[in-house]
Amino acid sequence: MINPLVVFGMGVARPLDTRSHSAKTVSMTEDDSLPRRVNDPLTQLTRQDLDPFSVDELRERIDILKSEITRTAAKIEGAVSHRAGADALFKR
Repeated sequence: MINPLVVFGMGVARPLDTRSHSAKTVSMTEDDSLPRRVNDPLTQLTRQDLDPFSVDELRERIDILKSEITRTAAKIEGAVSHRAGADALFKR
């Protein structure tokens, strides 16, 4: 079985290194326009060589990725719903 933490490049937990980050607060919209960091797990995942994987491992990888897409879509849906509720509460 493929370890999903390894698939997504998160096999080892590391403490956050704040020295490399600016102290400046960045808004969500500004952050969205910034390019992904080279060591970002998603970037690493898209650059991973698939040749060493067997067909079964590749199918399992697809299943894991589909699960992650479902989880991400649910998060988006929840955030949109939460925002709509807040907007309705404050009559925006």
